[in-house]
Amino acid sequence: MKIAVPVTSNKQVDGHFGHCEFYNIYTISEQNEIVGSEIMDSPQGCGCKSNIAPLLAEAGVKVMLAGGIGQGAINVLYSNGIQVVRGCSGSADELVQQFIAGMVEDSGETCNHQHGTDGHSCNH
Repeated sequence: MKIAVPVTSNKQVDGHFGHCEFYNIYTISEQNEIVGSEIMDSPQGCGCKSNIAPLLAEAGVKVMLAGGIGQGAINVLYSNGIQVVRGCSGSADELVQQFIAGMVEDSGETCNHQHGTDGHSCNH
């Protein structure tokens, strides 16, 4: 199984899926151990309007551990066979360890995008 996490340059979970710098993609063994990881550059544009979901699906990603994420991005990820877990934060490496240990649950909270002076704002 592969798990993706939107991250900043210091490998912290990015608080806004559609504006992250990179995606860390973790390969998980059948014994629930991290056996590899790679970095995928984030495409320009918001998550739901980018081509990231099919790219992640092609890479074998089945789970997205995200901080803040909008419903449009969730819909696109789901339609590409990727489960979304919202409300994540902290170190991406530690988060994935906690997830495979069964210690991470979906917060149920979705970002509501509103047009601001820069085109987007996110209200958690």
